[in-house]
Amino acid sequence: MTHSHGPPAGHAGGAHRWRLAIALVLIGGFFVVELVAGLLAGSLALLSDAGHMAADVVTLAAALAATLIAVRPDRSGRRTFGHYRIEVFAALLAVLIMLGVATAVVIAAIGRLGQQVEVDTGPMLVVGVLGLVVNLIVLVMLRGGAGESLNVKGAYLEVMADTIGSLGVIAAAVLIRWTGASWIDTAVALAVGTFIAVRAVLLAREVLGVLGQAAPAGIDPERVRTDLAALDGVADVHDLHLWTLTSGMEVATVHLVVEPGTDPHPVLDAAQELLSITHGIEHATVQTEPTDHHGCLEIGW
Repeated sequence: MTHSHGPPAGHAGGAHRWRLAIALVLIGGFFVVELVAGLLAGSLALLSDAGHMAADVVTLAAALAATLIAVRPDRSGRRTFGHYRIEVFAALLAVLIMLGVATAVVIAAIGRLGQQVEVDTGPMLVVGVLGLVVNLIVLVMLRGGAGESLNVKGAYLEVMADTIGSLGVIAAAVLIRWTGASWIDTAVALAVGTFIAVRAVLLAREVLGVLGQAAPAGIDPERVRTDLAALDGVADVHDLHLWTLTSGMEVATVHLVVEPGTDPHPVLDAAQELLSITHGIEHATVQTEPTDHHGCLEIGW
């Protein structure tokens, strides 16, 4: 006998769609300003930050599009979980963009090592401060959704890295004006590129964990198995599988062997309540079978 909850009514990313939309407008508008200023000032730190802001625009646009696509019904009948996982792929795109920007910035910085360049610190400082303000506003907006949605978290980390870039631009402008050492611009660009790469790798680990169908973070499979085995009437637990469909949507399937003479319905209800309340798994398919049932062959994967 099987018992299953229906698909989730909503997803974490969709609840924060408005945050992504406003962030996209703010970041997109300032990107143009920073790009022009970077070209006029001849600052690699400023141009690297503009490049990263361009990545922000793409990432935010992809994240916003993913929240819209995720709720579209599947008309093919083949996507039994719908389009929800598209948000995870949007987060993966954020990783790839961050790594691309980091690589480009580091290569450009290395190419400038040992060269004497002219940097106009006036526009550099003004744009750096304005960029910092815009990024801080967007960070505050996205922070509320970063802990709930991997998709929003990807956008949040993108903007966080850009905020660090803005701080770097401000620091470089002040130090160059104070010391006259233009190599500081290159050093700051190199540091920003390295920081972006590190953040990208950390996010990639989370994204690949979801795509690899690892057990959700914060859920211990052995504890789930032990809790289910401790339910009244349960003789054995097998074929337990736990994974994340998309942010806020944990899924489980499990077979429970019930003791002779046990009514399976209370066992099903208790198992569903345990998975939902104790472990936060709303979508679970639980199958019960008697101890003398041999039709269920436990698979080896």
